[in-house]
Amino acid sequence: MLEKNTNKNEWNPSSWIDKEIKQQPSYPDINKLKEVEDILSKFPPLVFAGEVRNLKNYLKAATEGKAFLLQGGDCAESFAEFNADNIRDTFKVILQMAVVLTFSGGCPIVKVGRMAGQFAKPRSSDFEKINGVELPSYRGDIINDISFTKEGRIPNPKRMIRAYNQSAATHNLLRAFARGGLADLHQIHRWNLGFIKNNQLDNKYKILTDKITESLAFMDACGINSVNTPNIKQTTVYTSHEALLLNYEKALTRKDSTSGDWYDCSAHMLWIGDRTRDVDGAHVEFLRGVKNPIGIKAGPTMSTTDLIKLTDILNPENEAGRMNIIVRMGSQDIGKYLPKLIKAIEREGKKVLWSIDPMHGNTIKTSNNYKTRVFDNILKEVERFFEIHHSEGTYAGGVHLEMTGQNVTECIGGAGDITEEGLASRYNTQCDPRLNADQALEMAFLIADMLKKARN
Repeated sequence: MLEKNTNKNEWNPSSWIDKEIKQQPSYPDINKLKEVEDILSKFPPLVFAGEVRNLKNYLKAATEGKAFLLQGGDCAESFAEFNADNIRDTFKVILQMAVVLTFSGGCPIVKVGRMAGQFAKPRSSDFEKINGVELPSYRGDIINDISFTKEGRIPNPKRMIRAYNQSAATHNLLRAFARGGLADLHQIHRWNLGFIKNNQLDNKYKILTDKITESLAFMDACGINSVNTPNIKQTTVYTSHEALLLNYEKALTRKDSTSGDWYDCSAHMLWIGDRTRDVDGAHVEFLRGVKNPIGIKAGPTMSTTDLIKLTDILNPENEAGRMNIIVRMGSQDIGKYLPKLIKAIEREGKKVLWSIDPMHGNTIKTSNNYKTRVFDNILKEVERFFEIHHSEGTYAGGVHLEMTGQNVTECIGGAGDITEEGLASRYNTQCDPRLNADQALEMAFLIADMLKKARN
């Protein structure tokens, strides 16, 4: 365990302990918590400083309108659903979307998964009640169990070790998929997932892959192939998650031996949620000291004053590629709130990457009590995001989606035309509704059109 900070102007991985903290579990045995933190602090890093610096350079290009960020994955990773097939299928969807955006949108794509660490979830209430029984809320598998039992809902620090082990295995798989042949553009026809049933979408993807295959054949004839151009057969998918459980994040923070800088080695990129972005709070204090790219979720309650303060605290050197403002306003409110934030950032000369999370602001409850999102509302918020940036003369730099490679029925509409009644068919999420592969691919084609128009 690291000691508390004794100088308020200095930072160390424990300096957040002196700050007010939200959305944290109350562990019944502090000694067991310290034991687990000590074990984790001796484990190898999950990511490396050089990888993080590479991502920051790519995000700098996106900040300057020279690339586009595709960030997506599970709302909350699950211990029970952990297997190679699920990771592979999400990886495939990210590849499909990236190819669509690159080829149709004419733009390099930075691929970042909500994977290998997205285990903790903020909750609107500390407790939930079912049939008159009240228990602590489920806060993600890294903290407690989704089963509604008294024993399961007790926060258990040992879950952090299991989350680390699953994250390590996920990173290994992602690196193997990215370098071992699955990402080879010559295999692009095989990326399609078998359950995609929409003929129009399937045909659209087939036309695109045929064009890419023809281009590869032409390049090969010119002497440009996967032997002398490795990018044709391999890629990089970076990882990210919300830095919510600070005991876990602190334990995986390491000092880089080459630069002397601190990095949170649990993921390449971290973000602060809309509920934990207090200027004087613990989460901002922790993340100000690590050199990873940092995201800030910005909902309708984000004021221009707080946004400027946050950028000053988290990015005092105004480094391009460091700050990602992830807008989550809702399709009805984005036009009211986003222009003010953009104007304030531009007025202060802040270098930030703007990306859109069109999921969280568009969540509804159906008459049959399913939490869901309507595809058209998700799309509408993305469209307004691009339109507003065009009006302000700034860059729409990325998209942040909750999605999966599984054949789920959690969001209404889209190419599969999922109805409210059809949600019950395969509603498998641990927490929030996700786009399935059909819907994610359709969204990629639609965003590619917006991206192409914006670049032109």
